[in-house]
Amino acid sequence: MAGESSFDIVSKINRQEVDNALNQAAKEIGTRFDFRGVGAAITWSGDHAVEIKANSEERAKAVLDVFKEKLVKRSVSLKVLDAGEPKLSGKEYRLHVGLKEGISQEDARKISKIIRDEGPKGVRAQVQGDELRVSSKKKDELQAVQGLLKGKEFDLALQFVNYR
Repeated sequence: MAGESSFDIVSKINRQEVDNALNQAAKEIGTRFDFRGVGAAITWSGDHAVEIKANSEERAKAVLDVFKEKLVKRSVSLKVLDAGEPKLSGKEYRLHVGLKEGISQEDARKISKIIRDEGPKGVRAQVQGDELRVSSKKKDELQAVQGLLKGKEFDLALQFVNYR
C-alpha cells in the first residue's frame, strides 16, 4: 500500500464550542428583557443533549433560536442538532435537543455509493466504525471527492480529517 493517500470522513462535535455557545445563550437569556419572568433556562442534559425550559411553547422555541444563533457564531453546524417539539411538563414546557455525532452505517453506505458512482475511478471508500476512510493513489482524486461531497446536501455535518 506504499504510495497511497487517504483521508477520513467524520461527523464530530467540538464539545468545547457547543459548551461555550450554551453558556453564552444562558447568559443572554438571563439578561434579555423578553425572557424576564418566563422561567426560561438552557442546560446540559447528559453528554449528548441539551434541555430547554420555559413557561410557554413560543418562549422555549425562542431560547432554541438564541442557542442556534450562538452555535452559528462559533461555526458549529446546525446539522448536529436534533430538536424535538416542546412538551408540557407540569407548568413548564421542556424542549429536548439531541446532539448527533458519528456517521451511521446507513449514511456511510450512502456516502460510499456517491463516491463509487460519481467520484474518480481509482478511489476506494471503506467504513470504519462511525467514520469513512477514502483512499487513492492520486491526491488530486481525493480532493475531487472532497469537492464532490461538499457540493452534496447531507443531514449530518461532515468533516475531512487525517489527510495524508
